[in-house]
Amino acid sequence: MASFEQLEEKLNHHFATPDLLRQALVHRSYLNENPDFPLGHNERLEYLGDAVLELVVSDHLYTHYPNPEGDLTNWRASVVNAKSLSEVAKEIELDEWLMMSRGESRDKLSKARQNIHANAIEAIIGALYLDAGIEPARAFIAEHILSKLPNILANELYVDPKSKFQEMAQEVVGITPGYKVLKEWGPDHDKHFQVGVYLGGEEIAIGEGASKQEAQVAAAYNGLVAKGWNT
Repeated sequence: MASFEQLEEKLNHHFATPDLLRQALVHRSYLNENPDFPLGHNERLEYLGDAVLELVVSDHLYTHYPNPEGDLTNWRASVVNAKSLSEVAKEIELDEWLMMSRGESRDKLSKARQNIHANAIEAIIGALYLDAGIEPARAFIAEHILSKLPNILANELYVDPKSKFQEMAQEVVGITPGYKVLKEWGPDHDKHFQVGVYLGGEEIAIGEGASKQEAQVAAAYNGLVAKGWNT
């Protein structure tokens, strides 16, 4: 494991109470294999960090954009969702420090790992807040999370691809799209689905995901690209 000082450098914060950072990195599964570990898991810190994250992002959106509530809500959701937070975890190479069971450590590509990443980022935000107040938490959120907002707005990534594909299909060709599961595989706890999106009988694109809904969204997004409707 890399040193915690290296992680503190990535977070741009030296912890007065280092155990807050350590606990933020403890997944529940780690304690099952290490019952004598002196700290608890990170779920309480995650609970707090989720609230701090929502407050900071909401405040930023309210202050900088005059848009109505519905727009701000959609934009916030696109910034703080599990996929976005998991990307932050990968960018700072958080796996170097995460404490998980051996089984969870091996399972690097599943949706469960994405959720572990996202929860750990929220727990780190909670730890920053408890250690030194709102400002270091705000600084981390600004650098690693709110920095993604311009790209999200410029490319309308906050728009649900299924809704947009249906809107464009009805507007351009007068057809409501349909979806069909083409393949599914994997054990019950880690299922994967491949779904096709169709206009009439024509297959437009294929998408994959950890649920049918996720695969449909991926197929719709790929369909928007294939049709040139994503601009």
